[in-house]
Amino acid sequence: MTQSRSKQVSLQDTRYYHLISRCVRRAYLCGEDAYSKQSYEHRRQWMVDRIRFLTSLFSIDVAAYAVMSNHYHLVVYVDESEAMAWSDEEVCERWQKLYHNHPLVERLQKGQSSCQAEIDKANEIINKWRMRLADLSWLMRNLNEYIARKANQEDNCKGRFWEGRFKSQALLDEKAVLACMAYVDLNPIRAKMADSVQSAQYTSIFERIHDKASFIDNKAQFPFIVKPLLGFIGNEHQQSPKGISFSLLDYLTLVEETGKIIREDKGGHLNTQTFPLLQQLGLNSEDWLQLAQHFGKQYHQAVGTVTELSTFAAHTSKRWISGHRQQADIFQ
Repeated sequence: MTQSRSKQVSLQDTRYYHLISRCVRRAYLCGEDAYSKQSYEHRRQWMVDRIRFLTSLFSIDVAAYAVMSNHYHLVVYVDESEAMAWSDEEVCERWQKLYHNHPLVERLQKGQSSCQAEIDKANEIINKWRMRLADLSWLMRNLNEYIARKANQEDNCKGRFWEGRFKSQALLDEKAVLACMAYVDLNPIRAKMADSVQSAQYTSIFERIHDKASFIDNKAQFPFIVKPLLGFIGNEHQQSPKGISFSLLDYLTLVEETGKIIREDKGGHLNTQTFPLLQQLGLNSEDWLQLAQHFGKQYHQAVGTVTELSTFAAHTSKRWISGHRQQADIFQ
């Protein structure tokens, strides 16, 4: 039985989540359809622009992404505290970039509320909007519905474009977050869509390498400040409220070398002493390569140590998390 999203997300355990949506009916999100020979390459920019637009409105940051031929990946950080710091006026302004205003809220904004009960109800609606602007389901709804309508219009057809609900995977510690980010960034390499991370367009690692966020076209379409990707803050994490507590250079170097091994389709090895990040994570070469290639297929629901998985299961009303035995050796 499908579980409600509230039983798959626990912000008290982690604010990092890996999200995946896949197309149906032989539909192509992007790339060239080998069956019809039609190119949908331009849709990749649709995805990136929509992600940037939505994250400028939501209190959710993107740590990694990859737009593939028939699916996409996001690694996100949910920042509830950002949403709580917004004024009621800012919440309304953000929400109304996506939906029409509510009559009671409109009356409140114009000072036309007739009684205290009406004011209370309007404030209740605003608080609901605030929570939704920090909610993964509402982010993905606004992303997937927009792309589905646009793609169906271009294809001159109706019906579902996405394969059911999006999948979410809780990343319970820094090791899981970084391994998942590498897995996402290396998607085009594994799929043989790119020869290196430097040429793997429409991925977060390509954006970080080439600083693509500095060259956003049509900035006027974004109602609020366009957020960059969630930053690597190295050892400054105690002074910074959020960010990935590793070195960006170490990450880029490790993922680039991992990509070379994956691309060559043969067994490879990374010298742990050469890559400080592996030492920080406490991973050997074999475990890291296993994660970088099979993270999304071998682990489900949540990823972390056995203790973290047990706590997450308790907070999401589960008896256990599937795959915990496979994780025990690597995430410890």
